[in-house]
Amino acid sequence: MYEMYDEVIRPVTNFPPSVWGDQFLNFEELAEPIGIEKILKNLREDVRKDITTYLDFQSEHTNLLKLIDAIERLGISYKFDEEIKHALQHIHDAYGDNWNGGRPSLWFRLLRQHGFHVSCDVFNSYKDVSGSFKNSLANDVESLLELYEATYLRVEGEVVLDNALIFTRTRLYDIANDLVHSNSIMSTRIHVALKQPIHKRLPRLEALSYVPFYQQQTSHNESLLKLAKLEFNLLQSFHRIELSQLSSWWKGLDVPNKLPYARDRLVESYFWALGVYFEPQYSRSRIFLAKVISMATVLDDTYDAYGTYEELSIFTDAIQRWSISCIDVLPNYMKLIYQAVLDIYMEMEEIMRKEGKEYHLNYAKESMKEFIRSYLMEAKWANDGYVPTTDEHMSLAFVSSGYSLLTTTCFVGMGDFVTDEMFKWALNKPPLVKASCAIARFMDDLVPQKEEKERKHVASTVESYMKEYEVTEEYVHDLVNKKIEDAWKKITEESLICKDVPMTLIMRVINMARVMDVLYKSKDHFTQVGEELIEHVRSLLICRMII
Repeated sequence: MYEMYDEVIRPVTNFPPSVWGDQFLNFEELAEPIGIEKILKNLREDVRKDITTYLDFQSEHTNLLKLIDAIERLGISYKFDEEIKHALQHIHDAYGDNWNGGRPSLWFRLLRQHGFHVSCDVFNSYKDVSGSFKNSLANDVESLLELYEATYLRVEGEVVLDNALIFTRTRLYDIANDLVHSNSIMSTRIHVALKQPIHKRLPRLEALSYVPFYQQQTSHNESLLKLAKLEFNLLQSFHRIELSQLSSWWKGLDVPNKLPYARDRLVESYFWALGVYFEPQYSRSRIFLAKVISMATVLDDTYDAYGTYEELSIFTDAIQRWSISCIDVLPNYMKLIYQAVLDIYMEMEEIMRKEGKEYHLNYAKESMKEFIRSYLMEAKWANDGYVPTTDEHMSLAFVSSGYSLLTTTCFVGMGDFVTDEMFKWALNKPPLVKASCAIARFMDDLVPQKEEKERKHVASTVESYMKEYEVTEEYVHDLVNKKIEDAWKKITEESLICKDVPMTLIMRVINMARVMDVLYKSKDHFTQVGEELIEHVRSLLICRMII
């Protein structure tokens, strides 16, 4: 479809409207129980004592790993960062690669998650003399699940883990089929794991699903369980306030009415930012990131589905100049976008000026300028009807995916540990960031976009590859899925060797890849918001956890 506007014929893309309306605009602040801080303090102290007790006795180190795993999966590890770091460092110092306690898969997964490059040789114990995995393992569902989860922390060349993934996944599928009519906890755990391994899950969503499972374990830690529930609700109230503030800002822009061609995805953008960091200390960074994602969505639709090439060239030049004086040369509908982008960065600049860190916004601006330049090149290809080669596509892919932009953006305001060197590291697109960008680009290109077929649109990576190499769509999908898994391996590898980069920042990059695994797995949940994403938002921001 096309429409006339300012005597220009434009394609019209009918994106679904927001499913949320104004319900988050005036979100009431929920009252917390009287004396909650004292209760929380006592519960935290109980858990700290348990960590210390397990740490002091070698015979309890397996239980220590189980406790750390529970703390992390319940979503409250940010309350015990130092204790967990100290405990895992102690275990690594004491054992190195020669772990001789129970639960080797858990030991391997936890240490690799925290940046310890422990050897995968420990898994040779699962094999018999012929090199095959032991029959006893095939019938031990708990060990199968733990080994399956551990395989997602593998790096390139770890054949034993590549084989272990094939073995465990095949066996778990068989067991799941046997339990197809069962409503047992084990059946649910297997289905959840096969759909999405722990390493790819967003921590806040994992907490939601893990609490009821943990509660049913006879050996669960009562203090830890109660703490997790209370902390979840307390943080949810904090997030509700943030989303209400963002909704007020978005309402002021009035994007749905003034820019009706663009996706109205403020709530989903906040969900995205919440996936990158949910911890309370990152509130200002999270709000800034959510605003940038919201406007990046509008920019995407402007370049991809509405603006003429001439208009987009003018807008691109204005962004490169980054001056309000450029606004007069823009078409009317673009003035709102330009003003909003400048205001978002100016507002954050003022916040950071109080700490003498306003210059950090220069890095974020440079990233936005580069992002916009990549969009203009794609718009040129679409305008010329040119199908880029795979190499040409990939030369822009890491930038046009938006994840290079979001990596630099999400670092702003996180704290004093984010130095100039960290911003320069991100802007130089090191292998870790490239891998995350690759996952974003490939997952986005894999999902079918019926709107794109209805208008002139730049060819996707899949389409470029099909044309260049004359292969089928199925072949390319298999190839791209392999590249996605390779990118996850690269993320793990880089998280183990990037010793000059704080693990806190590495986790932001990992969490961004995890967001893609939630929003773009099998379909574009961000654009076509369905029950799955609606339920995620409800669970995280509306429904209270029952204590």
